[in-house]
Order: sequence, then structure tokens, then C-alpha cells
Amino acid sequence: MKKLFIALAFAGISLSSMAQDADPTLKYSVATNSFWSNWFIQVGADWNAWYSGQEHGQDLSTSPFKKFRSNPGVSVAVGKWFTPGIGLRTKLSGIWGKNVTDDNNDGNGNKYWTLNEHVLFNLSNMLCGYNPNRVWNFIPFAGAGVTRSMSYNTYAMNYSVGILNTFRVSKKVGINFELGWDRLEGDADGCDYSNGNRGWDSHDNKLYAEVGLTFNLGKASWDKTPDVDAIKALSQSQIDALNAQLNDANAENARLKKLLAEKKEEPTKGVKEFANSPVSVFFNINKYKIASRKDLVNVKEMAKYAQENDANILVTGYADSATGKPAYNQKLSEKRANTVADEIVKMGVSRDKITTEAKGGVNDLSPISYNRRATVQIKD
Repeated sequence: MKKLFIALAFAGISLSSMAQDADPTLKYSVATNSFWSNWFIQVGADWNAWYSGQEHGQDLSTSPFKKFRSNPGVSVAVGKWFTPGIGLRTKLSGIWGKNVTDDNNDGNGNKYWTLNEHVLFNLSNMLCGYNPNRVWNFIPFAGAGVTRSMSYNTYAMNYSVGILNTFRVSKKVGINFELGWDRLEGDADGCDYSNGNRGWDSHDNKLYAEVGLTFNLGKASWDKTPDVDAIKALSQSQIDALNAQLNDANAENARLKKLLAEKKEEPTKGVKEFANSPVSVFFNINKYKIASRKDLVNVKEMAKYAQENDANILVTGYADSATGKPAYNQKLSEKRANTVADEIVKMGVSRDKITTEAKGGVNDLSPISYNRRATVQIKD
């Protein structure tokens, strides 16, 4: 029983450690990190297309790949996630833009930069729960900023919206693909007039597609908040399981105690089995006088059992086949059986309760001298 309790104790420790290794956590809740955690830097290259407020009514192609309205660009950004779902990003982009007043590509370049502040919404974490190993994160953003035309020495305010897609490469590095729209004041490209009075045509607009890399700085993940209610329920279930095991062990212990008590009350079958096992009395070669009186100790116990249980006794005499002729050995084995029978009578057993047999010369045992004997057993 002591071993059982020790085993149960170890089982409890094992279950507790397993529970600690895999504590239930809340899907949408994480622990707060320090201010210096969850920062990131992004660098990228983009293809930007410009749509000015002056081109309305000129029936120009709207393809973002036309040379008179598109150019490559670069960007750099720094940001921080305040929660797995909400972050801020400061992004600087620009260098080569377009001033689109017609479809003439000559002389319509516009060197610029745009500085935007974006609010990031990680919908993957918001809708599906935080997962630090998620490969793809879908992140819409919105913000505002300022655009500076270095070619025309102008400043313009702008609004910015878009979609940022990040793909996890490792804990510290990701690939990002971004689609965005910057809506600027009408003079961002150096022209302060507009040919359109509708929303799109009344302002300068920039569409862009960007590919880049994200580098996470410092601690880039969050620790999930433990689900206290689930942990309590799990701990209680473990306690209930251990209590059930203890109850089963106690029931088994009680059953064994009861069985042991019943066995003590039953007659011992071991005595009967002992009595039914032959007891040997040995003789010297060609002799029918018992070689050692010590052999009669067990015979005496058997005789006592026979008296107490009114049982019959069988005495069988033997001779070794290697000595003497068969007829001689037959008579010698008879005399040996009768000698032992007489000793049993002296022990108090009635002669009519004793049967003798003679097997003559045999070679049943080794060495051969072991065959010079008589056996005594309770007769069924």
C-alpha cells in the first residue's frame, strides 16, 4: 500500500508538471510588454502611379504602368505594436514621382518625399487570436501626413490608406507586400488648379505597390494570458482523478484484507498436499533395516495426520535393479515396506489402515542407491 501511495504521489507531480507545461491560455488576451518591445523597421521598393487633378477630361490612359504617370520608389519605416492587433508606423517614401497634365513623359518628373503616420490593424490577430507562428498577417492601415515636392518647392497634406501583408520568415525577419493610396492636396505636383470637381479628380492621387522586408527589434512576441478558470478546472479534474485512484486502491485493499481473513478461517490445504507427497525412508544395500532413524521424523508427522483425519496410509517398498536378481529384489522390497509399516503401527496407526506394496528392483532415481527405499503417503 505504501508503494501505491508513492506511485500516486509521483503521478500527481507528473500531472502537475504537465499542466504547467501546457497551461490553458486565453485566445484573445496577452500580457503587456515594456515600451521597448515589439518595435520594427521596414525597408521597401515600390512602383507608384500618379493621377493628378489636372488630367480630368483629357481621356488619358489610367493604366498604372504608363510611363507618363509611373515611376519606381523606395521607402523606410519604423513602427511599434502596442498590442497584437494595434500598432503605429512612421513611413518615409518617395524620390521619383510624376506631374501628370498630359501623356507627354518628357519633363514631367517630380522629385518628392512623403512622411505618413499610419495606424495598423492586424485583423489576423484580432479575428483569429494571437499566434506568434502565423505565416501570413493581414494588416489594413490608415493615416495622414505631409508630402514635399522638391521639384516644385511645395508642401501638401495627404490622407493614406492601404493593406499591408506580412509573411513570416523567422522570428526576426518577414517579407511584406503592401498596396496603398495617398490622396494629396491639389498642388502636390506643383499645379494648384484642377480640371475636375469630383472627389477623385479634384485632388492629386498616388497609388503604389511595394515589396520589402520587416526586421523585428528586441522582443517581438507576447506572452499569452493564462486562462485561470480553465487552469482551476484542469487542476480540479486532476485532483478528482487522483481521488478516484485512491478510492479504487482503498477498495482493492479492503477486498484483499477480506480475502486474507477468509483464507485464515479455511482449513490449510498445504497440510493435505504435504501429506499426499511421498516421504522416503532409505536402506543400505541388501538390507531391510532402516539406515537412519532420522528418516522417520516426517513419517511420524504423516502418521499423526492419518490418526487425526482417519486416513489410510500406503507404504511402497523398492530395491535397486543393479543389485540382485528380480525375484530377490521383489522379496527385499516387500520386507522394506513391512519394516516401515511396523514403525507406523508403533506410532499409533492401526495396521488395517496401512497398505503395503512392493515394486521390486527399479532404476527410477540417480544415483542408484536412492532406489533402496520405501515411500509413505496418504492413500486417497
